[in-house]
Order: sequence, then structure tokens, then C-alpha cells
Amino acid sequence: MDSTFYFHTSSQALLFCFHSPDPTRVMVPPSSMDVTVGESIVLPCQVTHDHSLNIVFTWSFNGHLIDFDKDGDHFERVGGQDSAGDLMIRNIQLKHAGKYVCMVQTSVDKLSAAADLIVRGPPGPPEAVTIDEITDTTAQLSWRPGPDNHSPITMYVIQARTPFSVGWQAVNTVPELIDGKTFTATVVGLNPWVEYEFRTVAANVIGIGEPSQPSEKRRTEEALPEVTPANVSGGGGSKSELVITWETVPEELQNGRGFGYVVAFRPYGKMIWMLTVLASADASRYVFRNESVHPFSPFEVKVGVFNNKGEGPFSPTTVVYSAEEEPTKAPANIFARSLSATDVEVFWASPMEKNRGRIQGYEVKYWRHDDKEENARKIRTIGNQTSTKITNLKGSALYHLAVKAYNSAGTGPSSATVNVTTRKPPPSQPPGNIIWNSSDSKIILNWDQVKALDNESEVKGYKVLYRWSRQSSTSVIETNKTSVELSLPFDEDYIIEIKPFSDGGDGSSSEQIRIPKISNAYARGAGPSTSNACTLSAISTIMISLTARSSL
Repeated sequence: MDSTFYFHTSSQALLFCFHSPDPTRVMVPPSSMDVTVGESIVLPCQVTHDHSLNIVFTWSFNGHLIDFDKDGDHFERVGGQDSAGDLMIRNIQLKHAGKYVCMVQTSVDKLSAAADLIVRGPPGPPEAVTIDEITDTTAQLSWRPGPDNHSPITMYVIQARTPFSVGWQAVNTVPELIDGKTFTATVVGLNPWVEYEFRTVAANVIGIGEPSQPSEKRRTEEALPEVTPANVSGGGGSKSELVITWETVPEELQNGRGFGYVVAFRPYGKMIWMLTVLASADASRYVFRNESVHPFSPFEVKVGVFNNKGEGPFSPTTVVYSAEEEPTKAPANIFARSLSATDVEVFWASPMEKNRGRIQGYEVKYWRHDDKEENARKIRTIGNQTSTKITNLKGSALYHLAVKAYNSAGTGPSSATVNVTTRKPPPSQPPGNIIWNSSDSKIILNWDQVKALDNESEVKGYKVLYRWSRQSSTSVIETNKTSVELSLPFDEDYIIEIKPFSDGGDGSSSEQIRIPKISNAYARGAGPSTSNACTLSAISTIMISLTARSSL
């Protein structure tokens, strides 16, 4: 609308015209909404206004201006136009419920629009969880409901914690399912004489809420013990002993004060049980000593429990053997033979012995003739093995050996001593003057004969060890000659070494010889003339021969 104003002066009247700005109007106001925790929404605030005027949008939440810098994790101005001041709320939480006001201001006018935001979420924590009554295995609980956060509570879950549990654990209740209108329940299946505390968790269609504060701690009443020891067994010990062992019952399953064990045992096949009371919750072993206990005799054994309320059950009966005695007879038929300069093998027969216990193995004692017997070395076998190999001995040496049987009680008497002489050491001189030649996909090796010294075992033959240079596994060929022919492909480098062997074992090995791969053209006689191929072979032979000689 245009307005006309007249101003009078002494000489003339002046006429001025002023333009009145259009009023600001909210076209799309924020609307009240009902949302769920975790959602994101936009509250619109769009206006029409005179574009000649600057416009400012501000938002308040429950009477306080929103600081978009401080609260940027949840609140953001969106719209992108000077006539829109929409508010985005991200990842809505229960704390975001309330009244939101969009305020619009220009230099000439000011207006606002409001909306209420209802946030629905999982229930708040129940309150005042109380233990109304407690027995040896049950606890009567009651509580008050917490806020339902605009979604009715559909159920409650009760959790318990003890000094023995790992955190909070759900427990069984009566009723089994606790609906949202029930504020009392009985917890069942508790262990007697254990300190418990409880808490309650509410749930609705949106989710499970935060748990309540714990109740006070209360201990269940005492009851007769019901759990028996596990893994009742035994055995071993000294002469005339019966050793009985078991796993202790955990404290949370002892059901009361004054917990202990009753150990019952009797010779196998007898009627009357012998009983011993152990008034200690930590006891896990009992030893019965009596001269009447024969070695390795079977006993029936069971272990019961008791506390201040009375006696509980016994474990299932099991058979435990009394202590063994060390073997009283020595192994027989001892025989030893030399395998090499460093190894011998010993054989024996098991002693035929009963009622003394099981032989668990054998102990072989050995010493060199020049050494003292008290400095002898010992090795042990396990089980029914009646032979063993002794290694790392000295060559050409006389050794004495004796064998004993052993069990859990100790070792028995020693057998008669037998003697064995290790063989002479193997040759110490490696093969020399190694020459190789190649033709027709074959490698021909020649070397000088190794002659053993007077104190060495005679050479029985030679071992040729060869492998590809890129591999670690080695192949072996044995020969009693001083030459060998190998049928090997020429497309690989080979590493070869040669050593003699004898009754005393393997002798010293030659230096490693590398035979380089040879092209197919030369190996097959293709390409250069035959005379050139022979020249190449001769040159290779001379070079390897010189290398082998220089390494000796």
C-alpha cells in the first residue's frame, strides 16, 4: 500500500511518497511429531517475507536457544534458502522430547511457530527393587515401574549376581514370563548359602531399557549338600598306602557352613566300608596307611559330603589301586650289539612278576670301561618296550650295560652287566680327485678310492648324495665302486657330494660340487659339431678336477 504525506513550507507544499514493506508470514510451520529413539527428522520453518529486508531464523528447545556449534551432533540448520530455516534433529534421544519454537525476525516484524516432539523409547530403569523374602533356593522380589517413555512396558526380566558369577545373569522366575503390569516375582533355582543381589530390566516394543539399581545383598538359607566331588581317583604313594584323591566341591555349591568330606573305601569284593571324616572344605586327598594293605591291590572308593545341616550323597564308586612296590626281579636275557662306531642296541626280557604293580618302563645304565660306574649315564624307556638304542658313543670302545625295571614306587634290582664294543670309527679321509663328465643326459662321476687307517673301519662302499640347487631334499645312491652314472636332466644346477660308508658308519664327506645346467643343444650334440661338444666336456672335466683337488 502506498501512503501520501504533505509537508507545508512558507513557499510551497512538498509531496513525499513512502512504500510500506510486506509483512512476514509463516507458510510451513513446524508440526508436532511422535518419533522413536534413533530416528532423524526435519522440523520445517518456511516463510514469505519482503526480500528487501534481512531475515534471521532462531530455534529454541524447551525455552533455551539451540547452540548449533555446541550441539552440532544432533541439531543442524538446513534449507539453503533465505526464506527457510528448517531444523534437522539427528539420532533422536529421549532427552530431545519437548517444545521446539522457530523464531523469525526482520527489522520491522517478529513472529514464531512452535511444535511439540514426543520421543518414544525403551523403558527407563525400574525403581526400588526389594527382596521381600528369601529361602534356601528362592527369593521373593518386588519393584516399582520406571518411566515407560511413551511405549507401554510389555515385560520384565530379573537378573542376579553373586561373588562367584561372571557379571549379571538372567535367572528363572515364577511366573516364568513377567508381563508389564506385574511388579512382583519369585526367583527360583538359587544355590543355598550364597549371597545374592538382584536387579530388574523392563522392555517394550521398542527395546530393552536400562537395568534398575541393585537390590540389597542377601544370603540364601543353608541346606543339605547335594553336589558330590568329581573325578574321584587315586593310586601311587608309598608302601602299604592307599591314596585317594578328588576335586573339591566349589564354595557356591557347598550349601552351608561346616562343609567337609566323608571318605569310604573297602578292599574289592568285601562288604564292610571303612569311613574317614575330613572336616575341611579344601581337602582333596586322603592317604590310608596300614601294613595290611598289599601292593597294588584294588579298593572300592567313594567320597561323600556333609555340612552343618547334615550329610549329603556319595560319589559313584570307583576302583583305586593301593601303592605299588618297586619291582623285585630284574630283567633277564640282556643282549647288546654294536650298530656303528657311535650306536649300540640293547635287548632284554621283561621280568615275570605279579601283584607288585605295573612295570611302567625300563632304565638302561651304561658306562665306558675306562670310566667309573657311579658316573654312568641312564636312559629310560616307557611302556612295554624291551629294546632301545644308545647313541653318541665313542668308537672302538668297550661299554658295560645293565637294565632295571621301574614303576611309580621306584626302580627294581639291576640285571647282570653285559659288555659291548663299538665298532671302529668310519674313514676320516673324504673321497678326492672327483671328476665329472656329461653325455647323453647322463652325468658320470669318478673319484679316488678311500683307504681306511688302521684304527678305522674298512670302506664298504660310497654314498653319492645329489639334489637340485633350488631344493633341500637329497637323493642318495650307494655303490661299492669309485664311479657312478646318474641319469639327470640338464636343465637344472645340481649339488653333489660323496662320502664313504663302513661298519662304523658314514665317513667324511667331500666338498659340495656344483654341476651347472647344460643347454640342450650341447647336451644332445645339436648345434656345434661333435668335436666341439667333446671339447666343452673335456674343459668342464679339467675345471672340476682342479676344483676338487684344490679343496682337499
